[in-house]
Amino acid sequence: MSFIIAIDGPAGSGKGTVTKKVAERLGFINIDTGAMYRCVTLKALENGIDIDELEKLDNMLEKNLNIELKRQDSKQQVFLNQKDVTEKIRTPEVDEYVAKYAAIRIVRESINKKLKKMPELGNIIMEGRDIGTAVFPNADVKIYLDASVEERAKRRYKQDLEKGLKISYEEVLNSIIERHKLETEREMDPLRKAEDAIYIDSSNLSIDEVVDKICDIVNSKMK
Repeated sequence: MSFIIAIDGPAGSGKGTVTKKVAERLGFINIDTGAMYRCVTLKALENGIDIDELEKLDNMLEKNLNIELKRQDSKQQVFLNQKDVTEKIRTPEVDEYVAKYAAIRIVRESINKKLKKMPELGNIIMEGRDIGTAVFPNADVKIYLDASVEERAKRRYKQDLEKGLKISYEEVLNSIIERHKLETEREMDPLRKAEDAIYIDSSNLSIDEVVDKICDIVNSKMK
């Protein structure tokens, strides 16, 4: 029986970095669900498929979407139909649209079907928006990782600058606010804290402090 850690929270709360570090420290398999939704968004944008073209989306999901998460040279890389899209799925354009495509029922059902098979790989840590509420409601450990909207925008802005993207802090802040609204108000599996999830506010914590907290929780549970 595999051990499952579910980490949910809004964009910019640090889920991706924290999940990767916890996985490395505990020897768990890291499943980046956000990358999977970003792959769907990237492919739809490349194919010119709008969010209301459900038949085309369904066809794309069933026949033209092979997503692989691979660890190479100590880094996790994302492949879409055998092409490395690790950087392409993190552009402002994908940021702008990912919440809209992720809100579509057929998209969520398709990705969730893939995610629910992941424990076959072994002990996993998975981060996203609905992991502890919809994908794995019986996860062994559930964490809701949060931070103030200003801190989340500051982190995302810094990441964008490091990538060489030309974007203002105000644009990032507005994008974060709009995305949070879409994710919390969508009809299917909205972002929310599971009743039994442990809440961690990372606004004034370092990445390592958050990782320490989560590892302590998991180690205590595993004992």
